[in-house]
Amino acid sequence: MSNLSEIVDSLENRISKLLNRHEKLKKANAELEEEVAVLKTNQQKIQKEIEIWSEKCNSLKLANSMLGSDQHKRETKLKINALIREIDQCITQLSE
Repeated sequence: MSNLSEIVDSLENRISKLLNRHEKLKKANAELEEEVAVLKTNQQKIQKEIEIWSEKCNSLKLANSMLGSDQHKRETKLKINALIREIDQCITQLSE
């Protein structure tokens, strides 16, 4: 009988340790999930900032090319031609 009591005590001890470990892991998991959420938010903010700076960069390139910068003249010409084509399409649609 004492052998059976020892086995039960040993099992209770192991279960108690497992439950404690499980609780610690749950807390660690919750903290990591919070950290992931914060990092995702930061990533979205940074992505928006990158998009804004990219647009500003493109605007500056276009402005430089319009001011006579040789570096971006080709890009500006292509952009102007594309805008002219769009305007022509609008005019033809309006005239129909």
